[in-house]
Amino acid sequence: MQVKRAELVESVQIVADADRLTSRAGTALLVGLADRVGLTGALSQAIGDLRKRRSRHDPGRTLRDLAVMLADGGDCLADLRALRDQPTLFGEVASDATAWRVLAALDGERVAAVRRARATARARVWELAGAPERVIVDLDATLVTAHSDKEQAAGTYKHGFGFHPLLCYEATTKEALAGVLRPGNAAANTAADHIEVLDLALAQLPEAVVGPGLLVRADSGGATHAFLDHVVSRGACFSVGFDLTEPVREAVLAVPGRAWRPALTQAGEQREGAAVAELTLDLSRWPAGTRAICRRERPHPGAQLSFTDDNGYRFQVFITNQQGRRIGRLEQLHRQHAVVEDRIRCGKDTGLANLPFRAFQANAAWLELVLTAQDLLVWTQRLLLSGELARCEPKRLRYRLLHVAGRLTRHARRLRLHLPAGWAWGEALLQAFARLRALPQAP
Repeated sequence: MQVKRAELVESVQIVADADRLTSRAGTALLVGLADRVGLTGALSQAIGDLRKRRSRHDPGRTLRDLAVMLADGGDCLADLRALRDQPTLFGEVASDATAWRVLAALDGERVAAVRRARATARARVWELAGAPERVIVDLDATLVTAHSDKEQAAGTYKHGFGFHPLLCYEATTKEALAGVLRPGNAAANTAADHIEVLDLALAQLPEAVVGPGLLVRADSGGATHAFLDHVVSRGACFSVGFDLTEPVREAVLAVPGRAWRPALTQAGEQREGAAVAELTLDLSRWPAGTRAICRRERPHPGAQLSFTDDNGYRFQVFITNQQGRRIGRLEQLHRQHAVVEDRIRCGKDTGLANLPFRAFQANAAWLELVLTAQDLLVWTQRLLLSGELARCEPKRLRYRLLHVAGRLTRHARRLRLHLPAGWAWGEALLQAFARLRALPQAP
């Protein structure tokens, strides 16, 4: 029996001769949203001093295009060409050389102006989409590998080489609030760095939500006196991990059996095999009202116990100045800090995994654009999408929506973007464009 060959390369003639096509029909949503919420205008105003004369490219629009490129999945300056090759959708996009000159000019003062522009756009988004019931900010550090010799790249605690940025995200909206680029050998518990990032993050939020009720979460790297004193001085609450030192371990083992209460799952139900208890510790040196809460749980099958485990239990401790008798709820709320790992993973999928320049300041500006790109994706989901598309991570959003192919035509002096009739998420994209048009233009 002879099998007939039917591979694509054998049965289809492939030619590159079509025009008026785009492979990024959905990415136009990001550009339109940046304009609607005032991000483009705010960036243009923030770094308007870079435009000494009436040049072809507005530096603010160039930064917007770089952020859109990162949100679209690019990870180096040369990827800007994907937008440049579609002037009908994205307008006149700067060359790589022009974009580099704008980035290289972003010193500390201009990066601060970019941050203020982001805060202006964020206030507009929160006005349109609503603020979270409770604002929770999560701080965490991550490692970024450098594959070549770059300024201030250094050895990391995991024996790698690169950078150790500290980042801050809002837990409910998933927005990227702030971040600072640090050398790879920067410590995880440097109070000054935590204070700087927290202040940058709070500056991104509307004044009405900064104060009592706002919760700051961090792992044990945030358990420093200077940082927690600063959190309290800003009128916020804190919930941070606490090292299991010998005095803490003794306090854990001294808890009577009747004092342990059931821990809660994320759904609010009792978690089998897990319990929480409040510890009796001398916390007088910490901010007033600080309390220590311990969680004990049976490790999953196959987990390797450590010398600090007792009677088959694994212990985790955190300190907080939140009050109330429902310590199970406080522990559940602290455990949700783990979502920051998801946000950081999304950041690395949006340009953070590759800091492309040799100069430290240029990489610091690149980090700010990464945060802007994450915000653009989140704002698009909050304002324009619904259902699963409003929750999915960047990679899936690009595959399903941003990178859909389309054909551009003109009819009656109007430009039309034709989407594939059978695309599974075509209707969602049509609705997103309709919602975009319905958004009021930022003043």
